[in-house]
Amino acid sequence: MSHGWSIARRLFLAHALFILVLAAFVGTASFVDARDRGYSETADRMLAVATAIADNPLVLEASRGADPSGSLQPYALRVAADADLDFITIMDTDRTRWTHPTTSEIGKEYIGAVGPALAGEPLTEVSTGTLGPSVRAVVPVTDEQGAVRALVAVGVTTSTVKIALNARLPAVLGLALALLAAGSIATWLLGRYLRRVTLGWGPEQLAQLFVYLDSVLHSVREGLVLVDPRGELVLYNDQAARLLGIPPRSPTGAAAGGAPLLSDLDLPASLGDLLQSGRPARDEIHPTGSRVLVVSQQPALASAAGRGKPAAMGSVATIRDHTDLQSLGNELQGMRTLSDALRAQTHEHSNRLHVLFSLMELGRIPEALEFATRDLELSQQLTDELVTSVDEPVIGALLMGKAAQAHELGIALTVEASGSLSDSGLLVQDLVTVLGNLMDNALDAAVSGEAPRTVDLRVSSTADALVIEVADSGPGVAAEAEEDVFRPGFSTKDPGAYGRGLGLALVRQTVARLGGSLVIGRRQGAVFTVTIPTHRSPEPTPAADQAQAPRA
Repeated sequence: MSHGWSIARRLFLAHALFILVLAAFVGTASFVDARDRGYSETADRMLAVATAIADNPLVLEASRGADPSGSLQPYALRVAADADLDFITIMDTDRTRWTHPTTSEIGKEYIGAVGPALAGEPLTEVSTGTLGPSVRAVVPVTDEQGAVRALVAVGVTTSTVKIALNARLPAVLGLALALLAAGSIATWLLGRYLRRVTLGWGPEQLAQLFVYLDSVLHSVREGLVLVDPRGELVLYNDQAARLLGIPPRSPTGAAAGGAPLLSDLDLPASLGDLLQSGRPARDEIHPTGSRVLVVSQQPALASAAGRGKPAAMGSVATIRDHTDLQSLGNELQGMRTLSDALRAQTHEHSNRLHVLFSLMELGRIPEALEFATRDLELSQQLTDELVTSVDEPVIGALLMGKAAQAHELGIALTVEASGSLSDSGLLVQDLVTVLGNLMDNALDAAVSGEAPRTVDLRVSSTADALVIEVADSGPGVAAEAEEDVFRPGFSTKDPGAYGRGLGLALVRQTVARLGGSLVIGRRQGAVFTVTIPTHRSPEPTPAADQAQAPRA
């Protein structure tokens, strides 16, 4: 077979050849069975006719007479014609014929076996005589004492039997043709099905495609997941197994322990719903316990080959790990905050310088000196409050930027801190993620509220936990929307913008990863309270300090 032939074509030809061979075998077997059955039925009929003739008293009486042929020949010819027989031969025990269809054969010796009949037993056989091959029966004619007085041979030539067999030949041929037609239709339907499910590809092409596919799955750096309509992960690569926390696939392509179901995996609700639905998606952000995943999904369509709309066989999803990128984004956001703060301070500083230059040009030096001194005191007071309240330099810089941003937006920002952030054992990056996103959310909420606009930040660090409370004067969070605000992509500002609706989701993800809790309350506006367990290093005891002191 050609290597370019599809599986469907190969199977069709192989199955068609098998059907032809099977039809020929069944037809031959049926014909041989009909032939054997015809010979057997003919032999039984010859035996019955011969027995009836032998039992006729006329035959026994004629065998005792001086001229048996005179009375038996007409009788034999009449019975042969009535029973549609080719010959009836009544003979003496020494094989001398008394009757025969050909008159010249009367008186001659019978050709054929008579041994069992002379012994008193009937026999049937296929033998060749003066009329050619024939099916015959030989029966003894016995007297009252059981002695064999004559023999009766009855038969038909094999040509006559073949004529009877030919009458059955159409039925045999019909059976063979029906078998061939049924097999051909079944083969055609099976070929259509295989052509559809294999897309007309041959086994060599499928094997090559499997090798390429397996190589691609192991080489791509993105997670790749194929989900069928029942929610079963039929195929996924190593990166997808790592990102989703599922058992890796074996070298044969199957998952360890069988293909997992989406319902059995510990996935976030939003990610599980996306993969289960199979709906198209592009660059959707889904935070998990410790990662930020970007997921794109498209339906997997079977090629319709011009037969209408392609059929959906499931969905294909690509998964990218944006955890590191998101961390860099948070750092960039912090730098942008500081940049905005510097820009705002530069703007304010330029305005103040213009005021000072104008006063000096007007010759009002005392007023200019008083204005500059008061402005310096206010700036230094804000800086001193933040530096003394927060002992972590990065967090202090973040809050100074937020303070400048709040001042530019007309929002009064108050900061209260107690305890030590530097000794909490928490990573600065996690604190920046939590504080930065909560402050951004609070400033946006306060801007949308009525005056006076305020944002209050309280940070309390103890030996057991770090408590962060951010309150704003905005409209607050409705009770029915408290869960939605943590859903990735949910935003009241610009839901279509990339990254919008992700801040609070990242806050909850970080807090959950650190083993903390996040509660939404209400005062004037919304109040977000974060509690994170701390991991402080035990303070060294004086005895330990003395033991570690170097000896003089």
